[in-house]
Amino acid sequence: MKPAMHYRITHRTLYEYAAPVSVSQHVARLTPRTTAAQSYADFTLHIEPAPTLRRTRTDYFGNELCFFSIQEHHRRLEITTQSRVTVNAMAKIDVTASPAWEDVAKLFRDPVSPAVVEPYEFVFDSPQVRAAMGLAEYALESFAAGTPILAGAQDLTRRIYQDFKYDPKATTVATPLEEVWEKRRGVCQDFAHLGIACLRSLGLPARYVSGYLRTHPPAGQPRLVGADASHAWFSVFCPGTGWVDFDPTNNCLPDDEHITVAQGRDFGDVSPVAGIITGGGAHEVRVSVDVEPLKNSDEI
Repeated sequence: MKPAMHYRITHRTLYEYAAPVSVSQHVARLTPRTTAAQSYADFTLHIEPAPTLRRTRTDYFGNELCFFSIQEHHRRLEITTQSRVTVNAMAKIDVTASPAWEDVAKLFRDPVSPAVVEPYEFVFDSPQVRAAMGLAEYALESFAAGTPILAGAQDLTRRIYQDFKYDPKATTVATPLEEVWEKRRGVCQDFAHLGIACLRSLGLPARYVSGYLRTHPPAGQPRLVGADASHAWFSVFCPGTGWVDFDPTNNCLPDDEHITVAQGRDFGDVSPVAGIITGGGAHEVRVSVDVEPLKNSDEI
């Protein structure tokens, strides 16, 4: 078994407004999750200007939220988080040993089996992910009769990686999945939504995962601070195993270089920062993420 990976993560979000904002209300989902493979030693969230009101709670999906309100005029909002996270390598999964996908789908038909009540809600459409006949037909190329569910999900991940081009200029956070399907291009959010929609179109439960991905500089080049990025992938529920992650952007099963922050039905449930403002006019937003591996025991 590989040793655990330790990271220091810094995430900065900067909003600059063309005109003063008089009042703003926001929610941030930036705290790393605690999972079977992941834990965090500390976490800080700094907001400038300092909020008048600030509250934290855990949402329905188990994500930690920070609600805050700024009630003074401002033309700049900066949100910075720092955390130290430990991620353990996952034991290798034999995808061919999972149950046939049709048997799993049967568990989620009415009446739903008591053994799968928790993931049942992830079978249904959500605001940004809707099942469709065309998506079911696309998915069935990976899910022939009797195919183990995890083997099918792995092949679907491979095909999305091959059939869709990564293009950060092709979409925005508001681009509907139907447009991604037609253009055959997008970013990690789009590919996660596509994988989820394909699985749900077959009656299988799938959820959206957001977080970070450690990146590697070119050989011989120094690591660039702030050059990492927020990332997204999807999970499928497998009876007897639980939720298993797949990353269609990179054609892999996430391991110790993926850091999980939030989970939900689609991006709308896990948006890192969302809110409403009074005033402000046009605005510009800049985001930087730094995922720094820690090797020194004093740093860890």
